[in-house]
Amino acid sequence: MRSAGSSPKEKLMGSQEPSVRIIPEYAYTDGGDAEKILAAGKLIVDPWQANVLSDWMGRTEDDIWAASSCGLSVPRQNGKTLNISGRIASGMIMYGERTVYTAHLQKTATETFMELKGLFESRGLKKYVKEIKAALGREQIILKNGGKVVFVARTRNGGRGLHGDLLVFDEAQELTAEQQASFLPAISASRNPQTIYLGTPPDENCTGDVFKKLRKKALSGESETIAWTEYSVPEIGDVTDRKRWAACNPALGRRMRERTVAAECEQMSADTFARERLGWWSEENHEQDYAIDRKKWEQCASEEEKPEGKTAYGIKFSADGSIVSLCGAVCPKDGCARISLIQMQPTDRGIQWLADWLNQRYMKASCVVIDGRNGVDYLIEKITPVWKYRNSIIKPAAKDVIAAASQLTQEINEQTVSWYKYQEILQESAVTAVKRQISGGWGFGGENSTPIEAAALALWGCRTSKRDPSRKMRIG
Repeated sequence: MRSAGSSPKEKLMGSQEPSVRIIPEYAYTDGGDAEKILAAGKLIVDPWQANVLSDWMGRTEDDIWAASSCGLSVPRQNGKTLNISGRIASGMIMYGERTVYTAHLQKTATETFMELKGLFESRGLKKYVKEIKAALGREQIILKNGGKVVFVARTRNGGRGLHGDLLVFDEAQELTAEQQASFLPAISASRNPQTIYLGTPPDENCTGDVFKKLRKKALSGESETIAWTEYSVPEIGDVTDRKRWAACNPALGRRMRERTVAAECEQMSADTFARERLGWWSEENHEQDYAIDRKKWEQCASEEEKPEGKTAYGIKFSADGSIVSLCGAVCPKDGCARISLIQMQPTDRGIQWLADWLNQRYMKASCVVIDGRNGVDYLIEKITPVWKYRNSIIKPAAKDVIAAASQLTQEINEQTVSWYKYQEILQESAVTAVKRQISGGWGFGGENSTPIEAAALALWGCRTSKRDPSRKMRIG
C-alpha cells in the first residue's frame, strides 16, 4: 500500500533512438508507404521501427536502393518481425517483389510466415492475395500482381532453385559463409536487389561469422551501401541498471513489461543478460573450438558405394527432442569404415516410422546406439520386442559419448573412415560442430550437431559390438 503523498513509480519506456545508426545517403524513401500498408492491416509501428523502414527503403536519385545490404541487431522480442513484415509486404504490393525469407530454424520461418499470413488475411490487404500455401517447409504467399514470398530454413545448398529481389537472413548470428554463398545467387538477376540481416549478438556457440563481419564493415565505414541499426551497450557493466534496460529495448513499456526484464536479470548470468537483453557484442578474443578439422574431414569424402561389412546404427535426439538424426556405419574386414546420414526428421509427427525402420533391419545390424534427453525411452520401448539380442540396443553413458566423439575425430585424422561425398547435411554438421564439455571429456555440440553425433555413435557401436548377425543369435 502506497503511503499518503507518495507518487506512483514512473513507467520505464524504451528509447526510440538506437545506440548505432549508420545509413547511406538517400534522395527519398518509401518507408512512409510501408507504414501505411501495415496500418491497413491494423499494425502500427513505433518511431524506431518507422526510422528503420525509412533507412531500408531509402532510394538514390537513380531510383535504386541506397542500402543494398541492411543489418538490424536488437534484443529479442522488440519487434524485428514487424519491421521485416512491413518491408516484405510493401515490396510485394508496391513493386511486385519476390522475396526469399530464410531462418536458421524451420520454427522461426514458420512463425514469420504466420505473421505475414495474418497480415495479408486482414480486411485491408486480402484483396491483393492470389494464393497462400501453408505446407510445412514450403510456405508461400503469392499476390495477384506477381509479388511473392517463400519461407525456408537454411541449409548449405538451400538457395538453389530460388529467385527473388529481396533476400532476408533472419537469425543472422547463426548464418555461415557457406549458407550465405548458397542463397545470394537467388537475387543476382534482380534489377534492384537488397539483402537484410536480422539478429542478435552471437554467443560462443554460434558457428556463423557473417553477421559479425557485416557489423565490423559497417562500423568501420568501409562501405557506402550498408545500413546498420543497433541497440546495444559497449560493455557488460551494471546489468541491474534499469536506465540501460530502457536504452537497449525500444519495446519496453509498450509490448515488453519491466517485470519480465527484471525476472530475466535475476535468472541469467551477467554476460548472458548483457548479450540477450542489452545487445552487448563481446570482444572477438577467441576462436571457435571446432571439433573436426575441415580439411581432414573433406579428405575422407568418397563417391564410392558403401562397402559390405558389419553394420550398426546411431540415433541422436536433439536436446529439446524436436529433431532426430539416424546414421549408419559399416565396418568391412579390410579398408575404411563408412558413415552415412540416413534420415534427419522433426519429431512432431511421431517416431513410429523410425521404430518400424529399425525393426525391419534387426537381422542385419550388430546394434543400435540411441542417445538424447527426450524420445529415447519411448523408441527403445517400441523396438525392444524385436531387438532381443543382448546389448543389441545401447543407451550410452557419458563416457561412451566421449569415446564415440574421440574415436570419430581420430579416425578422420587417420583417414580410416569415409563418408558419402554428396551428403550435404552431414557435411554441414561435421564442419560446424564444436566441442561440448562433458564431465571427464567432450562430445559434439552446436546448433546442428545431431547428424555428426549420430554418425559417431554408429561408428562406435560398429567398432565395439561383439554381435555378428550372420551367426546364431543368443537371446537374452
